[in-house]
Amino acid sequence: MTRFKAQFGKLNRLQRRGVYSVLLALSCVLCLWLNPGLAMSPELGPVQLAQATLEQGQQLYQSGDLVEAAQVLEAVSATATNPTEEVLALRNLALIYQQLGDWAAAETSISKAQSVLDANTLSNGDELQAQILDVQGGIQLNQGQGEAAITTWQQAIGLYQDLDDLAAQTATTVNQGQAMQQLGFHRQAIATLQPIVAALEPSPASLTKAVALRTLGDSLIQAGNAVEAEKVLQSSLRIAQTLPNEAAISAAALSLGNLNAALGETAAALNHYREADNSQASPLVQVQARLNQFNLLTPAEQVRQARSHWSEMLATLNALSPSQASLYAKINLAQSLIALPVADNPSPRQIADILVSTIQQAQSIGDRRSESFATGTLGHLYETQEQWSAATDLSQSALALAQASNATDITYRWQWQLGRIYKAEKQTDQAIAAYSNSIDTLQRLRTDLVAINPAVQFSFQESVEPIHRELVSLILDPSREATPNELETARETIEALQLAELDNFFREACLDAASVEIDQLDQRAAVVYPVILSDRLEIIFSLPNQPLSHVATPVSANELNQTIEQLQQFLVLRVGTQYLPHAQQLYDWLIRPISAELSTGEVDTLVFVLDGELRNIPMAVLHDGEEFLLQAYSLALTPGLQLVNPQPLPSQALRVLTAGLSEPRLGFSALPNVVDEVTQIQETVPTAAVLLNDSFTVNALTNSLTTVGSPIVHMATHGQFSSSNEDTFVLTWNDRLNINTLNNLLQMSELNDNGPIELLVLSACETATGDKQAALGMAGMAVRSGARSTIATLWQVNDEATAELMSALYEQLSDQQITKSEALRQSQLKVLQNPQYRQHPYYWSSYILVGNWL
Repeated sequence: MTRFKAQFGKLNRLQRRGVYSVLLALSCVLCLWLNPGLAMSPELGPVQLAQATLEQGQQLYQSGDLVEAAQVLEAVSATATNPTEEVLALRNLALIYQQLGDWAAAETSISKAQSVLDANTLSNGDELQAQILDVQGGIQLNQGQGEAAITTWQQAIGLYQDLDDLAAQTATTVNQGQAMQQLGFHRQAIATLQPIVAALEPSPASLTKAVALRTLGDSLIQAGNAVEAEKVLQSSLRIAQTLPNEAAISAAALSLGNLNAALGETAAALNHYREADNSQASPLVQVQARLNQFNLLTPAEQVRQARSHWSEMLATLNALSPSQASLYAKINLAQSLIALPVADNPSPRQIADILVSTIQQAQSIGDRRSESFATGTLGHLYETQEQWSAATDLSQSALALAQASNATDITYRWQWQLGRIYKAEKQTDQAIAAYSNSIDTLQRLRTDLVAINPAVQFSFQESVEPIHRELVSLILDPSREATPNELETARETIEALQLAELDNFFREACLDAASVEIDQLDQRAAVVYPVILSDRLEIIFSLPNQPLSHVATPVSANELNQTIEQLQQFLVLRVGTQYLPHAQQLYDWLIRPISAELSTGEVDTLVFVLDGELRNIPMAVLHDGEEFLLQAYSLALTPGLQLVNPQPLPSQALRVLTAGLSEPRLGFSALPNVVDEVTQIQETVPTAAVLLNDSFTVNALTNSLTTVGSPIVHMATHGQFSSSNEDTFVLTWNDRLNINTLNNLLQMSELNDNGPIELLVLSACETATGDKQAALGMAGMAVRSGARSTIATLWQVNDEATAELMSALYEQLSDQQITKSEALRQSQLKVLQNPQYRQHPYYWSSYILVGNWL
């Protein structure tokens, strides 16, 4: 291995990538493996001396005197004349060696126990076999062989079922859930553990119950269900306190701290971590709590803590027997130290020593997953020191280990790391290939990715999102000419990022994506992909019957986002014409560079696949110095062409199911003009049903969608779009209707042969205040609702202007020769031309069409 240079000075690090430290901090939660205990067989009767010795071994084990317990059980296994006693002694001996971290001895003992059992026909053979499998699964799990442990424990569960041993079956199922969690299969763990937790509900407090709840809570955190996670983790803590069991109390506090950290509740997280770090906790939990506290400190505080405590934490970890949990904790420590802003104590050499010893320990227990993590992290350390050759070799080794273990959740990280290294070495082709491989791996991992990443909102933005942006930046580098195939790759990469963002929003891969030929969509539509990069704005665009093109605008992401935020503020506040310079600046950055191509391409519709904070402003308000963009083009948004199926409204008489709230409800203000809005819709187009105020309930909406066919659903009610799935909703008389429930309701129409919902109109919604990613909730609502198109508002508009615009919209839609995007445009222009509203775009620009624009 290449030696580190003698002097480093200040570390030249890449931007801190929290995925490593956060991932390992949250995935290293102590596995309180539910050992069945040093069980005694009921058929030991005739051999009293052996019985007494087995009891002695059990007492020594329970008192923590593991070495002496092992000596006693070695003697029993060597002198036993009864096969049952020999099997029990060997099985218990394997359990003790596992606790001591002597994996070779543990495997030898459990293999001998299996051999003795196989050589004899015993009346209690199934019970002994189940107990052997229980211990064997624990050995496999602690050596990082999670899949093998799941299989082994499944065999044990089957035997316990045959034996009607519900307690052992329950404990082993919890063990199995922990193995699923360790592998990152959190949805599978949740599905496994929820029935167990429900079955344990009426039972008295027990360690099994506490651990089952905590394990379920850990997986719920990582699946994004924070509300349910807090409930079950608090239950786990209460049960642990009732027992009382200090180890279980500390573990539950650690998990609650992880939940707080994932939600950005730093003070609460630090309190829980301090609660977990007590003298009664296991050394591993203590170190994990300290590491997690460390990761939440400011950089300056981290430097002070590292200088005074890192060697102490390392000494504690080195004293532990090797297991996947202890190895992850050491890697977590190393990652935290790598990320320090000052690299003097510890030095890079000392951090490397931590990782080298971790690699050796992982090899000693045969844990390829931990070995891959440690090797790749060491490669990252060399990357930060710009020692590219060593960084490349280590990253390739880590990648090979991950691929050999079929660990796709690790594989993509090392492919990305190699891409960064090749990029730094100006090996552009190799870098593009490595980044592309990483994204391909992410797409294969898609169904599990969002549940694998703990602290999901942070890790997505720090690990998954940058891979896509960095690849696009490489492909479109101004110093080289991108080929047509590379431009297509860049477009597909942005589509993949849009899909990944929505998967992350919903906490599941719930959207069906299909490849799309742009030219086949609409011969008069141009598709525009603005891509926000750190140093520039890239614009990929497609004109009908022409190859993809791109232009770059030299504006930094910070300057662009500041302009967006200022425009958004002035639009909502209605402060004179203060919005105009920002609207013109964004036009100059976004539209003017491609305006010549648009004007010669016979284009009348612009379809935007918007990126980042650009989603928070309406494209309609961009201004070229003479007119708004709306005055030149029909406009539509889509979170990705692969998620839309552009089809015109069916040639049939329009029918609208209208629902609204004009009265104050559930803490929301009145919308008095909703009555006028609903009345004007009724006067313009036939209505399938009208649900107003107390008639607008979830049950009434369900009944109407089930029994009355209507291609358009119009909701004039409060609603909110947020970057959080849980905080995105529309209001009914008696409840908040979230995205998933709305999706289920709207699909009822199609399931009952009433046809799909072609258009969902939400006329009084708004994005959550202060949430820069709130418009993601609008995209989420649009693609998940089940409607092919959605019209919604970025902010809540004067409801008198809304009533006028909606009346005009349905007049336009009645003309079935017009597209939905043009119908919305004409409606907005009518409001814009009204002297009462023309003074400010607040009144007309908020309306956005998402999805099918035809």
